[in-house]
Amino acid sequence: MNPPTCTPDTNRKMSSPFERYLTLWVGLCIIAGIALGKLAPGLAQKLDGMAIYVNNAPVVSIPIAICLFFMMYPIMVKIDFGSVIRAGKSGKPVFLTLFLNWCVKPFTMYAIAALFLGVLFRGFIGADATDLVKMPFGLDLPVGTTHGAGTVVLHEGMKMLEIPLWRSYLAGCILLGIAPCTAMVLVWSFLARGNDGLTLVMVAINSLTMLVLYGLLGGFLLGVGRLPVPWQALLLSIAIYVALPLAAGYLSRKWIIATKGEAWFKQRFLHLLTPVTIVALLTTLVLLFSFKGEVIVANPLTILWIAVPLFLQTILIFGLGYGLARLLKLDYADAAPAALIGASNHFEVAIATATMLFGLSSGAALATVVGVLIEVPVMLMLVRICVKRSGQWETSLRARV
Repeated sequence: MNPPTCTPDTNRKMSSPFERYLTLWVGLCIIAGIALGKLAPGLAQKLDGMAIYVNNAPVVSIPIAICLFFMMYPIMVKIDFGSVIRAGKSGKPVFLTLFLNWCVKPFTMYAIAALFLGVLFRGFIGADATDLVKMPFGLDLPVGTTHGAGTVVLHEGMKMLEIPLWRSYLAGCILLGIAPCTAMVLVWSFLARGNDGLTLVMVAINSLTMLVLYGLLGGFLLGVGRLPVPWQALLLSIAIYVALPLAAGYLSRKWIIATKGEAWFKQRFLHLLTPVTIVALLTTLVLLFSFKGEVIVANPLTILWIAVPLFLQTILIFGLGYGLARLLKLDYADAAPAALIGASNHFEVAIATATMLFGLSSGAALATVVGVLIEVPVMLMLVRICVKRSGQWETSLRARV
């Protein structure tokens, strides 16, 4: 049985000033966030401290969770869940995203980051520069003991592991590479006029897969005996960033259509929600960079060294996904989210994991913050590439058929 044909939604043109100049607004919000963190550090710290904690580590930022809810709800409420069931029967896109996210992406991220951070940029980072990170959970070694690439030292009365700084950055990149996006990709797919139902199916499948493979791949690629998997952090993240707006969208859609009718829902209610996703996205950026702006300003060149491999990884995975989607003869509406979900990362989980495993001030945590810095501008660029080539994609597909 052939999967349902989904063509790009021509009603999703970036017609508003917010959408047409979204890259500009993103840049302005990054600047505004950094300025807020510098000019009102007390406010930024207070907002950053409003979080749900697991094992004494901040896992879910409450202000960010609120913003993400309003970012995701307008997308979730527009989804016809009958189309989700139909989309789930389309095996090719789902197979493609699983292949990219779990068979390719973690290993290319490791290879690219190791090449640039450990070889090409090592001299700029500091060949002998070191970083102090938390001891692995459950490990109690005497001071002076060598563990992997590090040495156990005593720092302010606490045992820490002293490792090469570039390896700490590498660890953060790995944590990004094994965390496929489960929230923001719904925004990217929507802006790219992708199949919302299929995107939701792929998000759900990748979220469940992440619960199993995140710790296994992380432990393998980090080269440690065991990587303690923050199950509570993963479950909380998926529940708050995906499940909550999904449930709210499903229930409110069902109730509104039952009481007001489908015509009122589409013509009146959805019209009111149009700018909400973009405004919530921009607000999220201001908050994120007010929290982490000081770190970025204090380490401008370090940000560059880390950003290069992350950027190349994003482009590589998107290009590979886009090319494989053509080989599989997917419709554009299915191909766009399949390529975008592989390119983007679940940086919230990566930041939480890096903080829990290595410490808030570690190079690994900084690397995950850089993931936030480049994620939105680069993904917006890829969304525009998808939209510009959507007509050519469908024409080429019909010619091949």
